[in-house]
Amino acid sequence: MKRSLFAGALVLLAIVFATLGVWQLERRAWKLDLIARVEARLRAPPGPLPDSAAEHDAYTRVRVRGVFLHDRETLVQALTERGAGWWVMTPLRTDTGRVVLVNRGFVPPGRRDPASRAAGAPSGSVTVTGLLRLTEPRGGFLRRNDPAAGRWYSRDVAAIAAARGVGPAAPVFIDADASPNPGGYPVGGMTVVRFRNSHLVYALTWFGLAILSLAGLALVVRSGRPQALFAPDH
Repeated sequence: MKRSLFAGALVLLAIVFATLGVWQLERRAWKLDLIARVEARLRAPPGPLPDSAAEHDAYTRVRVRGVFLHDRETLVQALTERGAGWWVMTPLRTDTGRVVLVNRGFVPPGRRDPASRAAGAPSGSVTVTGLLRLTEPRGGFLRRNDPAAGRWYSRDVAAIAAARGVGPAAPVFIDADASPNPGGYPVGGMTVVRFRNSHLVYALTWFGLAILSLAGLALVVRSGRPQALFAPDH
């Protein structure tokens, strides 16, 4: 009886592990397709801001023209290759009357005050080229945005637009490209486009565990005693 139960458990484990391995291969195929589609968007010429945006529009290159509302900018905490600092999120009122938040780029602690980078705040009509990004409504890692206190850990478009009183805004934001701003700040073009793809390693691990389970099953069948797998040699 014990032998049958132990053998059945090993069979079940082998099936579960093999199923997880197949699932990881499917995830790998999905991830490779996602990477290919994003790379195609990054190579494409910039287009207009779409009327609406969904997940499949992320990292699309866009170009918009309008006027920055510098007095409504929001600083969102950032940790970048340049160190800790802030993303400068500034509403742009486009020529068509829409409002879209633009991540103009990174500023270090010494440039947090807008007066310290006044040269980089152009007035009048400007053209912005960058990547379309999806809103980040869940806050930062273990930290929630606190609009009342002016503490922002993620780029939550709806919450920032409401806090700054700019009316309905596009449900996305734009990461500005590396076009230099007068005075050097904010520093744009710092979007990190990287997708973790360890699915093949995970798949091989699950398949390896399935093989080990089958090997254990073979030993049980040959020995007829499940405890023989663990008993010390005499």
